[in-house]
Amino acid sequence: MDLSSFLTSLGTSFVIFLILMLVFAWLSSKPGNHVVYYPNRILKGLDPTGGSRTRSPFAWIQEALSSSEQDVISMSGVDTAVYFVFLATVLGIFVLSAVVLLPVLIPIAVTDDGIKNAKMINNQTVQTFSELDNLSMGNINLRSNRLWAFLLATYWVSFVAYYLTWKAYNHVSALRAEALMSPEIKAEQFAIIVRDIPPVPEGQTRKEQIDSFFRKLYPDAFYRSMIVTDNKEVNKLWEELEGYKKKLDRSVAVFAASKTEAKPEGVRPAHKTGFLGLVGKKVDSIEFYSEKINELVPKLESEQKATLREKQKNAALVFFNNRATAASAAQNLHAQIVDKWTVLAAPEPGQLIWANLYIDFIHRQVRQYIVYVIVALMILFYTIPIAAVSAITTLNNLKKWLPFLKPVVNIGALKSILEAFLPQLALIIFLAMLPKLLLFLSKSEGIPSVGHAVRAASGKYFYFTVLNVFIGVTLSGALFETLETIQKNPNSLVPLLASSLPGSATFFLTYVALKFFVGYGLELSRIVPLIIFHLKKKFLCKCEADVKDAWTPGDLGYGTRIPGDLLIFTLVLCYSVITPLIVPFGVIYFGLGWLILRNQALKVYVPSYETYGRIWPHIFNRIIASLLLYQLTMFGFFGVKKFFYAPILIPLPIISLIFAFLCHNKFYRAFADTALEVARYELKEAPNMEQVFRSFVPPSLSSEKVDDDQFEDARSQVSRSGSFV
Repeated sequence: MDLSSFLTSLGTSFVIFLILMLVFAWLSSKPGNHVVYYPNRILKGLDPTGGSRTRSPFAWIQEALSSSEQDVISMSGVDTAVYFVFLATVLGIFVLSAVVLLPVLIPIAVTDDGIKNAKMINNQTVQTFSELDNLSMGNINLRSNRLWAFLLATYWVSFVAYYLTWKAYNHVSALRAEALMSPEIKAEQFAIIVRDIPPVPEGQTRKEQIDSFFRKLYPDAFYRSMIVTDNKEVNKLWEELEGYKKKLDRSVAVFAASKTEAKPEGVRPAHKTGFLGLVGKKVDSIEFYSEKINELVPKLESEQKATLREKQKNAALVFFNNRATAASAAQNLHAQIVDKWTVLAAPEPGQLIWANLYIDFIHRQVRQYIVYVIVALMILFYTIPIAAVSAITTLNNLKKWLPFLKPVVNIGALKSILEAFLPQLALIIFLAMLPKLLLFLSKSEGIPSVGHAVRAASGKYFYFTVLNVFIGVTLSGALFETLETIQKNPNSLVPLLASSLPGSATFFLTYVALKFFVGYGLELSRIVPLIIFHLKKKFLCKCEADVKDAWTPGDLGYGTRIPGDLLIFTLVLCYSVITPLIVPFGVIYFGLGWLILRNQALKVYVPSYETYGRIWPHIFNRIIASLLLYQLTMFGFFGVKKFFYAPILIPLPIISLIFAFLCHNKFYRAFADTALEVARYELKEAPNMEQVFRSFVPPSLSSEKVDDDQFEDARSQVSRSGSFV
């Protein structure tokens, strides 16, 4: 890729971004589109545009910049505020790094002639992005004293990262504490999960076993227990019933809409009962769905009773009447052997993965190791197609392996566009298929909550992308271009790598530019969600519930967004000293991301769960991993440059590990558990423990037909044989 191709990529991406910004300003002003651009405000009962009729098309920028952290917490929760702490921290690292790297390293590099000498020594033309490589460490001669500046810069970037991540950990810890000591009643703060319960002793029920165990330990604070059951069958019936209820609502809405002045009796909707409604007997939809509901209700009630009596498992939720006792119980060792009476803090009721609660200790350990092996094999074997993508999608290699494309790719304008975008687009599409598989694998480990599963999948996705994208593309790119020369002259390997490795940065320069201009442009404009919403509204939505489902935006998607941001952080960090020109791209990516996603958090996305910042230790660990990779990369590259003083960098990875160890010891425990200092704060009112208890009852086991007293009586009657409560 030459300079013109790079400028074409950058210019085209910038133009696309400007167009998407203008499209957003125009479309977001239309009242019919407010549900797409302001759903978070609408769901909270706020005016979408703040009540202004003469709103500036760029008012969102000022609103995002002037918003406070408390604004973000009130609209999108603590987890979202923590995500912005991450963005601000990384942005600060690159800004402070750029203060030294750009004015110091670029002049030192550009005034040397290392690339020219490498060409002369090897008597060949190195395939390199020469105009920009002259600004990089690759242009420094072997053993040159100029390398001292790059070595000191490596230390500067590292210590900037230590300082800012330490400050961020302190800040996030305070955010979490403030949220947990809130006087508002949160049901999860009064409950714990108990797993690996021993077999029921003779003469006792499961309920009596659990109640007696915890009542003896916490006589003043124990409230009651809820036995976990196998809900597979009852969930099927409940989901089927809910599906018919929705279809009935749609049919009633269609029938009501068909009533006009000319035809006041309307037209009753009908459908065929066969495959996809295309074949089979034609029936009246309202009557058909009503009959199905009437058939399923008694079946569901019968299955609920059978589930409560006969499908109890070796896990339970235990409730306490004060949150300090619940916090204490969640972090206590309740049995001499760790595979009995395993206890952990309860997440929000909606986060529970019920089927994972009763997987026993040994099976969880086995599942975890199996998943780790599967992920390791995926990383190993995905390297092959990633390397193929990075190598084959260059135009020279396309013409070599697919000669029939030569007339097409030789067209001037098309050549520049393909060369600028093809490898990056291929890589982005290739990686888009991965997250759901990793989330499925994480849930398969036996993780008890959605938030925890998302964090686990996020970690897997990060290591996958870093090992395959960063390492795979870098090494395959350098070796692929120089393989033939290395075969002819093996002694040329070291100087060839020294001159070729910085050239890989050009791929990542265009990759980062494409991500922040086109990626964030699409994020802001929400073109795809807007089109999908209007198509659904026109052709699929039959009632208000359908319309609401069509525009409900979901959350920020931490499972993929955070690993994606960490990948960019890793790329920019690892090339920050080798090719300082990449640092401004990192600044733009995280600065633009902070601005646009601030707007989206305040107005668009609705969090699906809250963990009060528990994602931060995982983010911190990935930042440390990136820092170690950066330091090892620099040590290796100084070795390639044959710099005698390269061992001076050896303390850096050791310092990073010590720093991570200190942070872990100082902060992590308060993220793994709730500190009693925090939990002891008074609530604004006494908790309604029955309401707390019922918030954890699965929807499929809730009864709408009987009143609360009758439902409680029914549960008490099955207590002797082991009950749900």
